[in-house]
Amino acid sequence: QVQLVESGGGLVQPGGSLRLSCAASGDIFSINKLGWYRQAPGKQRELVADITSGGTTNYGDSVKGRFTISRDAAKNTVYLQMNSLKPEDTAVYYCNAGVGTSVNYWGKGTLVTVSS
Repeated sequence: QVQLVESGGGLVQPGGSLRLSCAASGDIFSINKLGWYRQAPGKQRELVADITSGGTTNYGDSVKGRFTISRDAAKNTVYLQMNSLKPEDTAVYYCNAGVGTSVNYWGKGTLVTVSS
């Protein structure tokens, strides 16, 4: 079992920045990928970014060049630095941990609101 706890969401103006954090605990050595997904009202959950245990990153097209995912292995934490935020980035952001080929764990989510 893996537990994930997100933090760092909130209200920010367009063009601003936020950093999300996700702390993993439990069977962390089984995790082969950590990532962030988001879900806006009335929309499907979508990939924002993920990072493998080897450090390979992958980004959704809508956030490339604006968001950066990173991880601190010593702290078992993954971060999402979000810059140049837009109103369309408003969503609940979920941390995800991938184990093996088909097991996924999810955090409870943190709300990001981009509005003036």
